[in-house]
Amino acid sequence: MMLKTRAQQIYCFFLIIGLFSCDRTERVDVSHVDVDITIERFDRALDSLTSANILAKNQSWLQHYGFFYADYMQHMLEAGNPLDSTRTAAVLETVIATPDFKALKTSVYETFPDMEVQEAGLTDAFRYLKYYFPAIGIPRMIAFFSGFAVQTPVGKDYLGIGLDMFLGADSKFYPALRGSIPQYLSRRFTPENIVPRVVESYVREELYPQNALDVSLLQHMVYQGKVMYVMERAMPDVADSLLIGYTTAQWEWANRFERDIWAWFLQENLLYEADYNRIQKYLGEAPFTPELGEQNESAPKLGVFIGWKMVRAYMERNPAVSLTELLDMKDAQQLLDGSRYRGK
Repeated sequence: MMLKTRAQQIYCFFLIIGLFSCDRTERVDVSHVDVDITIERFDRALDSLTSANILAKNQSWLQHYGFFYADYMQHMLEAGNPLDSTRTAAVLETVIATPDFKALKTSVYETFPDMEVQEAGLTDAFRYLKYYFPAIGIPRMIAFFSGFAVQTPVGKDYLGIGLDMFLGADSKFYPALRGSIPQYLSRRFTPENIVPRVVESYVREELYPQNALDVSLLQHMVYQGKVMYVMERAMPDVADSLLIGYTTAQWEWANRFERDIWAWFLQENLLYEADYNRIQKYLGEAPFTPELGEQNESAPKLGVFIGWKMVRAYMERNPAVSLTELLDMKDAQQLLDGSRYRGK
């Protein structure tokens, strides 16, 4: 079966190691790396709120949670500046009295009676990151829920985990949110996605934010490929499909038609295209890639997928290159040439 295009009708929690994945490089021993992640349960702290103690709790949380609490109130809950205690108290009192808040709280507690699995997964991932990048700091991890406002926010001294965005693909809440959160996104709102999504947010926003000068599709692909490669090295037990956010069918489709996808990028002169309106469909979240495949069967984010394969090929050919050196490489063309990537 050939990949078909409209242009000319050519067109896990952690899964078992290797499931839906390509062969990984040999893992390193990180047992000696001093990292031990504990997830603070701000969602549990919210349960202690009453009309009588709101002002006291507000003051206490300002001190204890610092930047997170300020961001939570102003940007996630949109309750205003917590320094304005009178307004904050009025908003919080209204929130905790609503049936929706109570129902969401119950669902969060039922899904996450504890977070031992996530703490173990994040500890392991950040041990790898600390091994490869010794100078990094380990962010404070804080779990919360905010009415589906944000999933994994990165703040000044914290990394948040919005538990209401990980309740499971069959959660009763998500169908009602289809207008703002389509199903192709909410299907990934599962507990096993917490570790890869938290690590991805950290890598993209703290460890290796994208250069604003990246404009061509090739530059975007190489950046995305580096992010995915760091993620796979930090989470060697997590399936590739889960790392990139594909379904099993999407992962199999992308691998089956990898050569054809690469040929499409070349045929359409896309690698050096800098018009973001034209190339964003190969980079952003979507249910499929409109131009490729039949009956909407194609995988999305094909620029991310091919970029990842490109970076993998480069690192396989250059095993002496460290992850720090990889991220320091500025020239996307140099990486493509050094990878000798040709669609496989």
